[in-house]
Amino acid sequence: MATLQSGNGVQWKVNSSLQGTVENLAEQESSSLGSETELNGFTNTEIQADKYGFIGGAQQNAGENDEIPPEVLRQREAKWLDMLNSWDKWMAKKHKKVKLRCQKGIPPSLRGRAWLYLSGGKVKKEQNQVKFQELDSQPGDPKWLDVIEKDLHRQFPFHEMFVARGGHGQQDLFRVLKAYTLYRPEEGYCQAQAPIAAVLLMHMPAEDAFWGLVQICEKYLPGYYSAGLEAIQLDGEILFALLKRVSPVAHRHLKKHKIDPILYMTEWFMCAFSRTLPWSSVLRVWDMFFCEGVKIIFRVGLVLLKCMLGSQEKLKACQGQYETMELLRNIEPRYMQEGFLMREVIELTLSERDIEKEHLFQLRRWKETHGELHCKSPPRMHGAKAIMSAEPPSRQDLKQNPTIIVELPPATDGQVEKDTKNTKKSKQEKKKEPLVNPYSEPLQNDNLSPYLQKDELLLGSNQSLSSTEHDTYL
Repeated sequence: MATLQSGNGVQWKVNSSLQGTVENLAEQESSSLGSETELNGFTNTEIQADKYGFIGGAQQNAGENDEIPPEVLRQREAKWLDMLNSWDKWMAKKHKKVKLRCQKGIPPSLRGRAWLYLSGGKVKKEQNQVKFQELDSQPGDPKWLDVIEKDLHRQFPFHEMFVARGGHGQQDLFRVLKAYTLYRPEEGYCQAQAPIAAVLLMHMPAEDAFWGLVQICEKYLPGYYSAGLEAIQLDGEILFALLKRVSPVAHRHLKKHKIDPILYMTEWFMCAFSRTLPWSSVLRVWDMFFCEGVKIIFRVGLVLLKCMLGSQEKLKACQGQYETMELLRNIEPRYMQEGFLMREVIELTLSERDIEKEHLFQLRRWKETHGELHCKSPPRMHGAKAIMSAEPPSRQDLKQNPTIIVELPPATDGQVEKDTKNTKKSKQEKKKEPLVNPYSEPLQNDNLSPYLQKDELLLGSNQSLSSTEHDTYL
C-alpha cells in the first residue's frame, strides 16, 4: 500500500496495483475505453459492466437489492418530470413531497438532472453561462495540474467511464478539477474532490458536474477542502458528540481507546461515502444528501458506528485501538446494504437544528483550545430548500433545456404559404369536431403523430424511460 498526499494535506492509502505512469492527457487520443494495453488490468474479453457501469472491484452490489418494477419506475419518472417542469412551485409549496421522493430514490434516467436542480447547480450554471468555457480554455496552475493528473486513474478504476488512461472520462475529470482550481485559486485542489467530481460525471456532462462540485464545496460542505482541514475536524467532533446520544456504548469505546473521529470519518464525510458504500447505497445516500443536506452524511456515519460498535457483544472482537480501526475500515456488508441502510438513516432522529446547536458548542471549544479558525468558509446550507431560499432563482434559470435539438431545413416561400393554409383549415375542422374523452376508448396508433405514437407506445409497454432512452444525460 502506498500513501498519497494532496496539496491540502489529505492522505489516502491506494493499492499499489492501481498505480502506474502518468500520461499527459493532452497527448491522449484514445477512445473512451482505449486500447487493450491502456485498461487497468482488463483485457477486452473481460469488459462486462454491471448496470452502474462497474466492471469489477469492491463497489459492486453488497447483498440483495430490490428491483423496482418497470411500471413503478415509469410512474416515478413521470412525477419527477412534472416536478422539474415546475421546480420553484414544488420547492415552495410541496417540499415534503420532494423530500419523500428523494428518500424513495430518484429514477436513474433523471438522477443527474435532479441532482443539478436540488443542489442549485442549474441556477448557478444559467447565471454564469460562459464561465466554465472560460475556465476550461485557460492553462491552469502547473502546481495543481501535476497533482490532478496523478490522481485521475485512481478514481473508480473499475468503472467503464474511468477505466482507460486518457479516456473521455479521465479527460472530463481533469477539466472539471482544473476549472475548480481556477474558480477558487485560494482553495486550489484537494484529493477528496476527485471522487466527488467523478460521481457527478457519471450522471451529467462536464459543465454540469463542475457546477455541482461548486455547490457541494461551497454550500453543502464548505471548508472541507481547504488547507488545514479545520471544517472536517470540527464536524468530526460534532459527530462524536452526537454519537453519545445515538449509541453511548460506541461512544464510550471510542473514547476509552482515544480514537479521534478524524481517524475514521475523514474519507466518509469528504467523499460523501462514495468510496465506502456499495454503489446502490451510494446513489440513494446522494439522492437524500442533495435534498436534505449534510445531516444525511451525519446520519449514515452514526448508523454505521452504532451497527459496528453499538453493543458489548460486538465489542468483544475489538479490544484495542488497532482492532477497532480495522473493524471500521471493513464494515460488514449487511450494514451497508441499500434497504437496511436507507431504513436506518431515515428513521434516525437528527435534524439541522441538532447539528447547528452542536456546531456552535464545538466552535466555542475549538476557539478555546485552538484559537480562531483559519479558513473563512461560507455558512453551511442544509439542503435544497435552504439553498433556493438563500438565492431565489428566476423562472428562466429553472427552464429545462432540451437534451436533443433537431434542426429542420429552412422552408421555401411556397411551403410556408401551404403550411399556413393547412393550419387555418385544421383550426376550422377542429371547431366542427365534437369533444372526445381520449381515455374513453383505446386510441389507434395510425391516427397519432409520430411523437404521440412514441409516447403512447412507451406508456403501454413494460419498459421504463431509462431503458427506452439511451441518452445518458436525460
